[in-house]
Amino acid sequence: MRYMLSAYSREGQVREPVNEEQARESYARLGVVEREMAQAGAWVFSGRLHESDTATVVRYAGGEVLTTDGPFAETKDHLGGFYVVEAADLDAALGWAARVTECIGVPVEVRPFAAFADEPQA
Repeated sequence: MRYMLSAYSREGQVREPVNEEQARESYARLGVVEREMAQAGAWVFSGRLHESDTATVVRYAGGEVLTTDGPFAETKDHLGGFYVVEAADLDAALGWAARVTECIGVPVEVRPFAAFADEPQA
């Protein structure tokens, strides 16, 4: 089963500042977790996103395609990045999420995919 591990940050939330050495250490720990995901066959792919103010929303309304700047919803929590993992069950996915959140210091939401297409639908 595939799960999405989503890392969120809160707009305006003040985090403890880290120095360059602490940041390198955090990225190194995260690299270890990611390599272990790959070795275990859990890694499908991941991505880190730019800040939410770089988002453009595209919607179809009233017969027209409209674009607006900024995130879709007026919220303080924003998706910062994600992993898609293959896991035997929810507990296994939660285990990976626990290791990721320990490295990055922000909450990680775990959700199973209801459906997943590796190719476009016919």
